[in-house]
Amino acid sequence: MNPSQQPRPARLAVGVVGAGRVGPALARALQQAGHRPVAVSGVSDASVRRAARMLPDVPLVPPAQVLERADLVLLTVPDDALPRLVEGLAETGAVRPGQLLVHTSGRYGTAVLDPARRAGALPLALHPAMTFTGTEVDVQRLAGCSFGVTAPEELRLAAEALVIEMGGEPEWIAEENRPLYHAALALGANHLVTLVAQSMELLHKAGVEHPDRMLGPLLGAALDNALRSGDAALTGPVARGDAGTVAAHVSELRKHAPGTVAGYLAMARTTADRALAHGLLKPELAEDLLGVLADPEGGDQ
Repeated sequence: MNPSQQPRPARLAVGVVGAGRVGPALARALQQAGHRPVAVSGVSDASVRRAARMLPDVPLVPPAQVLERADLVLLTVPDDALPRLVEGLAETGAVRPGQLLVHTSGRYGTAVLDPARRAGALPLALHPAMTFTGTEVDVQRLAGCSFGVTAPEELRLAAEALVIEMGGEPEWIAEENRPLYHAALALGANHLVTLVAQSMELLHKAGVEHPDRMLGPLLGAALDNALRSGDAALTGPVARGDAGTVAAHVSELRKHAPGTVAGYLAMARTTADRALAHGLLKPELAEDLLGVLADPEGGDQ
């Protein structure tokens, strides 16, 4: 075997603290780029099973031992748990100088890693703008995925290289803009899941045998149009100012799915405001429509 045919040696020993849906997938992506997962920590039974499935033969150890073994540590715990985790690791002396410490929280930048930075760690915030399932498909979805990246100036190249190695595209987010950035993603992705799930339930109640098949093409086209054209893609009774149709919707929802009424009204009001502001909803039709949406019992008229 000549030198060009020899396998490339692993460059960084990778550890994962928090074997939720994100950490094992990122570790697998780094492994495919030539790095070497060496340790993972997880508490719940689901985390343990996920680690065994996604990172076979990688030992499951406590968080402090993950940091002891790894050059690059992925902190993939829930947002609210991250500050306490970082403080605890720093206070117990688990952090090593020169160690890359990467969290994947959308909410935080690198300031949350300050206790570890004072102990000599190199802090990075790499948030993949993607939903995760905890399965192999997540690694494939990282191809072309945008990462919200925040890093000190001297670590920007390192942050960019790691994201690219995982198949992603770095998008630089200022420290002070992280909460707004994360709110924007949650508004779009998390609420979309809720809306789609509600829509499928309502279609099922209406007698549709395969709601997913009906919604798939419609929602795919709507998403594509929205990404291409923004508010100009708005269609439907609210954008047209069909107050009678909207009132009928609200009435039916009160009868068959009262838990969906508040969300329907809130989204319809927001849609009406945006349609009006962008000239899609005629002012002369907006008054009756907004009256229906403002009246708690408007759907019963």
